[in-house]
Amino acid sequence: MATVSLCMIVRDEEAVLGRCLESAADAVDEIIIVDTGSTDRTKEIAAAFTDRIYDMPWEDDFAKARNHAFSKAEMDYQMWLDADDVLEDAAALRRLTEDLTADVVMLPYLVTFDAQGNPTMQYYRERLLKRSRHFQWVGAVHETIAPSGTVLYGAPAVLHYKEHVNDPDRNLRIFEKQLAAGKALTPRELYYYGRELYYHARHAEAAAVFRCFLTEGKGWREDNIGACLLLSACHAALDDRENALTALFRSFLYDRPRAEVCCEIGRLYMAEERYAEAVFWYEAAAAAPPEREGFSRPDCHDYVPYMQLCVCHDRMGNLRTAWAYNEKAGRIKPKDANFLANQQYFRERL
Repeated sequence: MATVSLCMIVRDEEAVLGRCLESAADAVDEIIIVDTGSTDRTKEIAAAFTDRIYDMPWEDDFAKARNHAFSKAEMDYQMWLDADDVLEDAAALRRLTEDLTADVVMLPYLVTFDAQGNPTMQYYRERLLKRSRHFQWVGAVHETIAPSGTVLYGAPAVLHYKEHVNDPDRNLRIFEKQLAAGKALTPRELYYYGRELYYHARHAEAAAVFRCFLTEGKGWREDNIGACLLLSACHAALDDRENALTALFRSFLYDRPRAEVCCEIGRLYMAEERYAEAVFWYEAAAAAPPEREGFSRPDCHDYVPYMQLCVCHDRMGNLRTAWAYNEKAGRIKPKDANFLANQQYFRERL
């Protein structure tokens, strides 16, 4: 059986660290904690699980901190979690490592959830890395390790339950500090810089960054598609519908139409009461195959298009078709308030 070192970087995580370590303790052979300046009970909580706790001054560089944690590992594989993550099934991870020889194990990362606990955003992340390959993290912000060698896609998921944001401006501040120092951002960093600008509602600046990123043509396919979606959102926020649509159609240059893109196109047509066009794109979203790479919104493959097709057909006077789509949405989320309200509406109308 392959052995696993859990390597974490933490700071002021007393509210969530115990939950994280409890979920993973039975799946790993050692736990390494690198603390970057906690002033709460974080280290005390960590000490209940491990004596491998190290202090490291924070230098605005996530990759450097993660590499420091990885350097302390002694087992066959290095695994990482954030303090507000929860390992869904420790026993399943143990079974996965019984005959593990892959260089990299990718696991599902579920990062947002609806009121019923269903994931609304997920993607795969490099989660276990063979120590003998000497993988290194890169990127001061949104750090990553590019998978290479033998890559295995596993089943045990990691769930991200963020309780609070310690410093919502931190990532943007790090990027702008790098730019002020004359650093040229890599394509991936440029994409994430644009995202940070978008999250801070600096839409015109974000749009300019996304256009630059796409024009350079050096980005990963999934980041290109993500940039098109966010560029469209920037234009929509700036009341520029034509360029919002153009950005979405641009994503077709990189791959087949994604469900997320089709839903956004449908939403823009719905806003103009062009329901027949919206129906076309929501049907395309429902028919789109799932993707394993990049960010995925599961609801865009079924629940969202079904609910919006219900609305579109109702507006066009197709009540029974609208009812049928609401029923399809209800089979996915039977307790959803919108589905239940629609049911009552159709009882009265039909």
